[in-house]
Amino acid sequence: MPASESVRCCVCGAPLVPDEIALTRKLINRGAQQFQCMDCLASFFGCSTGLLQEKIAQFRRQGCALFAPLPEE
Repeated sequence: MPASESVRCCVCGAPLVPDEIALTRKLINRGAQQFQCMDCLASFFGCSTGLLQEKIAQFRRQGCALFAPLPEE
């Protein structure tokens, strides 16, 4: 896969960050090659972006390998 800076949302064309790529793979299809930004994922699932941010934190705490661990403080 190309560097995440060149990956764009397949719906609106916004540049994506790694968490958006990981969330698309976690919630839609582990083998996805097209990804959605946080706003488009929220619209797709009919929820808030805040809820999706909470899910990212939850998946990260659970040790999901799709999400990079946060640096230790």
